[in-house]
Amino acid sequence: MPRFLLLVSGPPADGPPPLELVEAMNRFNEELSRAGALLALDGLLPPAAGGRVRFAPGQPPTVTDGPFAEAQEVTGGFWIIRADSREDALAWAARAPLGHEGTIEVRRIAEPDDYGPELTEASRLDERPPDQTSA
Repeated sequence: MPRFLLLVSGPPADGPPPLELVEAMNRFNEELSRAGALLALDGLLPPAAGGRVRFAPGQPPTVTDGPFAEAQEVTGGFWIIRADSREDALAWAARAPLGHEGTIEVRRIAEPDDYGPELTEASRLDERPPDQTSA
């Protein structure tokens, strides 16, 4: 079954989310879990707590600490879900109780087979990575 990344973004938050929103999100997360769709989820701290690493050909990576002045929207969290189709993943995203202005970007997670047999073979790991966890 295909996996999808649901990225939540919106205006930068002034503080922690209200209790009512957290409770609504918990109910939504439990619904995803009961449906067998939820693989992982987490919220993210504001950009001020993070950094960026930029790459350019022929240059060493450049590290910049947050916050980032140009940020009109920030990614606030994510879900990784299983869904039968893009339409099913979009339907789950449409049910999320954001409680504020925002966007959920839905992207299918690529599988090695999406790129053909040569890249499938090259992407095989010698060891299986640990299972992902959710909060």
